[in-house]
Amino acid sequence: RGKFAEADGGSLFLDEIGDMPLALQAKLLRVLQERQISQLGSNKTIPIDIRLISATHQNLEEMQEQGTFRADLYFRLNEVTVALPPLRDRGEDIPLLATYFLAKYSEQMGRPMRRFTPQALASMKRYRWRGNVRELEARIKKAVVMAEGPDIDLVYVELEEGGMAHVLNLRDAKEAYA
Repeated sequence: RGKFAEADGGSLFLDEIGDMPLALQAKLLRVLQERQISQLGSNKTIPIDIRLISATHQNLEEMQEQGTFRADLYFRLNEVTVALPPLRDRGEDIPLLATYFLAKYSEQMGRPMRRFTPQALASMKRYRWRGNVRELEARIKKAVVMAEGPDIDLVYVELEEGGMAHVLNLRDAKEAYA
C-alpha cells in the first residue's frame, strides 16, 4: 500500500511540494481531481478520501511564472493557506519547541536531561535560525548527545555569534525608530 492508500479517510502531509518535478505534479493533480489512485502494477482504480496538507519554503506563485510549478496544481492546493513566519520571528515558540525536542531526544537516547540554562534559552531566542525548526531540532539533538550534565548549557547548543540578531539597547532603539 502506498501513502495515499494509507491516508484514506485521513490526512496526508507532503513537505517541500515546491521541489516536486513537473511530471510528478501532473500525477498528483490527477489524483486530487479524480480522487482515486491506481496502485503500481494494477489497472484497477481505488477511490480515496484524503485531506492533503502541503508545505514549502518556496514562492509557488513565482514558480508558476517561471514554468516550474503547475498553475492548475497550485490552485487545487491553495484552498486554505497558512503563512507561517520563520522561527526567528516567533521568539516565543523557541523555548516551547526546544523543550519538546529536549524531552524527545532525552528519552530516545536514555539521557535524563532536565532543562536549558537561562543563558542557553536567551541565546536561542536571539539566534536567527536560518534553518528554521529543523536547525533547532538538530542542535538540540546534538546538545543531548554532547552534554555532560542534566542541564543544557550554551556551549552545547553551539550558536555562532554571527547568527545572533543584533539587540539594541533602549536608547539606540528609540533613536532608530524615531
